[in-house]
Amino acid sequence: MNLKELYETVDGLAPFSVSEEYIKKGYRDNSGLLLDCGRPVEGILFSLDLSYRAIGEAEKSGANCIVTHHPAIWDPVMQLNGEREGKLTACIAKGISVISAHLNLDAAARGIDEWLMRGLGGKEPVAVCEQCGGGNYGRVFDVKETPLKVFSERTAQVFRTKRLITYGTEKVRRIASFCGGGFTYEALGFAVQNGADTLVSSDAKHHLIAEAVERGLNVLLLTHYAAENYGFMRFAEAVRAAVPVPVSTFTDERFL
Repeated sequence: MNLKELYETVDGLAPFSVSEEYIKKGYRDNSGLLLDCGRPVEGILFSLDLSYRAIGEAEKSGANCIVTHHPAIWDPVMQLNGEREGKLTACIAKGISVISAHLNLDAAARGIDEWLMRGLGGKEPVAVCEQCGGGNYGRVFDVKETPLKVFSERTAQVFRTKRLITYGTEKVRRIASFCGGGFTYEALGFAVQNGADTLVSSDAKHHLIAEAVERGLNVLLLTHYAAENYGFMRFAEAVRAAVPVPVSTFTDERFL
């Protein structure tokens, strides 16, 4: 298959138009085909980040295209001679193209934010925080009543992480979840407004954690990587079912 066909497959599952709509609202993103080495796609590697380890795994598996969640190019690239740019030059030298699906995959149906909800035990949201371009981000949903300690232990197992930080003492019944760095004042207000007793996210600042606890919420913080890799691996499975070339995945255990 060619890169255009792969791009269209990714776009069909997580439309890049959603990223474009988020950018119009003032968000930053850089999703799409970011590096085209001009070769037919012989194999695909899915990795949350473009890293030297991911590039090495792509070589081992015979993949000449890497699909990432976090954009492989974020800030403008002025020169290809620095450490940050080294991963790009390594890909160019090895003929590895790169596609990144970021905010569009966060918000897509069966995307990363939805899979965060499902991994936490939710089935359908009772409220959605933000709708943009056909995508949804931030959800409140009900789960079977569970003591916080038991819920935390189960969450750590599901998301394969030992780095779960927990605040609170109350039982878990209704959760507000936001993948990535989505724990903001607006997210907290949305959680409270919709009756959540527990807030799950990553990368939270102390003053927001303190405010949530003051309002009587439990707070669970997964690593950014663990929270998003869970859904990203399921996205890889969806692409695998739709393409005629081998698909492999790479998980960097250092960040779980």
